[in-house]
Amino acid sequence: MASRQALQPLFLLLAVFFIKLVMAESIRTPFNMTKAENSDKSHVEKPELVVQMVERSLNNSKRKLSSCETGNPIDDCWRCDPNWVNNRKRLADCAIGFGKNAIGGKNGRFYIVTDPNDDDPVNPRPGTLRHAVIQTEPLWIIFQKDMVIQLKEELIMNSYKTIDGRGANVHIANGACITIQYVTNIIIHGVHIHDCKPAGNTNVRSSPTHYGFRTKSDGDGISIFGSSAIWVDHCSLSSCADGLIDAIMGSTAITISNSFFTHHDKVMLLGHSDAYTEDVKMQVTVAFNHFGEGLVQRMPRCRHGYFHVVNNDYTHWEMYAIGGSANPTINSQGNRFLAPDYRFHKEVTKHQDSTEGNWRSVGDLMLNGAFFTASGAKESSSYAKASSMAARPSSIVGSITASSGVLTCRKGSSC
Repeated sequence: MASRQALQPLFLLLAVFFIKLVMAESIRTPFNMTKAENSDKSHVEKPELVVQMVERSLNNSKRKLSSCETGNPIDDCWRCDPNWVNNRKRLADCAIGFGKNAIGGKNGRFYIVTDPNDDDPVNPRPGTLRHAVIQTEPLWIIFQKDMVIQLKEELIMNSYKTIDGRGANVHIANGACITIQYVTNIIIHGVHIHDCKPAGNTNVRSSPTHYGFRTKSDGDGISIFGSSAIWVDHCSLSSCADGLIDAIMGSTAITISNSFFTHHDKVMLLGHSDAYTEDVKMQVTVAFNHFGEGLVQRMPRCRHGYFHVVNNDYTHWEMYAIGGSANPTINSQGNRFLAPDYRFHKEVTKHQDSTEGNWRSVGDLMLNGAFFTASGAKESSSYAKASSMAARPSSIVGSITASSGVLTCRKGSSC
């Protein structure tokens, strides 16, 4: 592609051409104006405006030439870079939504996981994932090779950590899974999380200087408890004992994006209980995900807080897609909902106990008889607290979610 400096002579010639053409034709229509609207105009467009128009046209043409761009603002921020291996931390600048300020381990060193074992949850060996995530310093955690990590106990994460699975095929599976409790600034990207099981009733280390007794866990894929600034991106989750992702007990500033959810009943719980009013401050963005085969309900299930569900692709549900109770504000925008064939499960929404709260659907695409039951005020000010990004048209949801889930990233080529 020609450089900007090389294009300048052509750019100036085009600008002069447009200016002369406009001046030569006094009835010429100004840009963005019809001839009828211009019938009483004797002046011409200012030359600098024409120059700006030509520059915009050139820039737009350059953008269209980039075959790796998808219209997904997260992916288009970093995936076009064939040198992503040496620019891994650029990812931390690409978050959107309520979790956009999650920097993870951006300001720390790289930690390479070399050992998939989890032999001792109290005294983990250096080189293991558990040893990495409990450190007090910021760390950007990557993996030396493909591995399946079967955790004996919950993986208790410390603040300012990124788990970055790009370049390796990493599975956290067949044991306990990830717990994010009373911490902040966590990024989890590019890992498979599945077949998670309850664990606990034993000691587990949470920092280099502390371990404590853990009661039995629920078996969530990712459990977010009293934490903030959390971003889960491009993960593939399925078949866990409880939820795939649960965020409860005052957690907030969360984005769940570009992930692929399959084969599970209760997919995503956002809010601890109807009685736990501290969750009223919760703000969660659920964007660009694919909710796929074998899912039943809770995509998500919301309580109390503010939830922006935007540009997701729902191709399967057996009961409902979005549920809620305890007066949530749910702002559904630009999603694609494909209802199941069973005629009694066409409704996207489930108001668990009443129609309390503000629920709205804006620009959603409803297919195969799908319908959304709104409630509350159509123009409630609450929606400002449940708006975290600009929605793209639902007509392009298929393309912007086509790469949901774990990506195949190889050194020397774009992901």
